[in-house]
Amino acid sequence: MNVVRVAIAGFGGVGRATANLLLARRSRYRQVHGADLRLVAVCGSRSGLADADGLEAGRLDVLEPGLSGPAFIEASGADILIEAGPSDFRTGAPGLPYLRSALSAGRDAIVISKGALVHSGPELRALAGSKGAMLKLSGAAAAALPTIDLLEHSLKGCEVLEIEGILNATTNYLLDSMMNRNHGFDEALARVQAGGFAEADPRNDTEGWDTASKLILIANFGLDAVLTMDDLVVEGIQSVTAHDIEAWRRQGLAPKLVGTLTRADGATRATVGIRTYPLSDPLAHVSGKNKAIRITTDAMGETIAIGSGTEPLATAAAALKDLEHILTARAARATGGQGRQE
Repeated sequence: MNVVRVAIAGFGGVGRATANLLLARRSRYRQVHGADLRLVAVCGSRSGLADADGLEAGRLDVLEPGLSGPAFIEASGADILIEAGPSDFRTGAPGLPYLRSALSAGRDAIVISKGALVHSGPELRALAGSKGAMLKLSGAAAAALPTIDLLEHSLKGCEVLEIEGILNATTNYLLDSMMNRNHGFDEALARVQAGGFAEADPRNDTEGWDTASKLILIANFGLDAVLTMDDLVVEGIQSVTAHDIEAWRRQGLAPKLVGTLTRADGATRATVGIRTYPLSDPLAHVSGKNKAIRITTDAMGETIAIGSGTEPLATAAAALKDLEHILTARAARATGGQGRQE
């Protein structure tokens, strides 16, 4: 049985959900992949836990102060890092130093937070390639909604002409509430905040930055583009008025905050803003907390995926999907096959 050691940096709700789901799936990893998965370290910004023999679920409630940082993860002997910390695309912190350290050591990395990849994605991808490490990011690129998977596998070989993505559940829920429950923007936002669905500071969502971040990841890691936030035109939903809502109702249109990528003549153009769809369009019916992506290609036409999941479990499951891809690649290498490096 091949022992595979995993560490998790970032231990809020998503990090904890990922740890618990990983531990619950250990028998699957043994049966399907022949791997004895051990969670050897977890840490937040100021505290953590480590055990070379593997941490159990009952030991994760109380972390020890002072056990944190890239050096702590390095000392754990982990083979795979799962980075699940807060996300700041303006600085890449706090995940960026963890990822640089892991990839520099040839350690495979699974990324859930978007900030480091938006800030320094091309650098991290090149670093992974130079060290023979795998870099996976399903949890960062819309989590339970398949995005990069479609480009890398289902549509492989096709030329992508356009991508439209309803990539932020909060803004989709807010627009749905404004259109169908007669709530103004402030009232709708207050309701979702009271329900714990929206962040206390929702501007990354409502101003379009979260959608823009996911769009950059899809472009750079799914289409081999090299986009930065400066390349995007970004607008949010905070300026939507009652007059706008009424006009869309009269016209039979459904407004959605959409990230759009178009490719023509070797150039990639990216925008985030409100697009309205007639009720005959499937994207008009992506309601509530659901997300969706439509990919238009030269040979396969349009492919649409719509979905959501209960958070933080859905994001944890997306990260552990990446883990299974890594385990498959590692097994292929061990038997003389060619594991794919991402």
